[in-house]
Amino acid sequence: MLELNKWFFAQLANFLLLLIILNIVLFKPILQLFKEREKRTKGSLDEAKAMDAEKDNMLAQFDAKITEANEKARGIHGELKNEGARVQKETFEAAQKDAAAINMKAKQDLDAVVKETKNKLRTDVKAFSEKIVEKMVSA
Repeated sequence: MLELNKWFFAQLANFLLLLIILNIVLFKPILQLFKEREKRTKGSLDEAKAMDAEKDNMLAQFDAKITEANEKARGIHGELKNEGARVQKETFEAAQKDAAAINMKAKQDLDAVVKETKNKLRTDVKAFSEKIVEKMVSA
């Protein structure tokens, strides 16, 4: 049978006293450090998750703005392209009108010169004919 003597109770009291002292001096501070470390780690993880979510949100906004800017640039490019084509067409039409006007003026000037030259030739031919007739009659 198990014998319980005074040393057993002394060792039990010593063990309990040591357990209480170690609990106060060692275990509770270490457990407190572990809890603080867990809080900091959890806080850091939560903060990292929040930053990651914020990063994703900012990237989504950035992508949306880039897409919007690209679409706006495409629209402006299309408008400018159409404007350029319109200006080119207007310039070409104006150049054609100017060329037609210059051509018409040149034709009119040429017709006037031809008419003047014909009239001069007629007078010259008439004068030469009269001279020829005069020389033939006097000869």
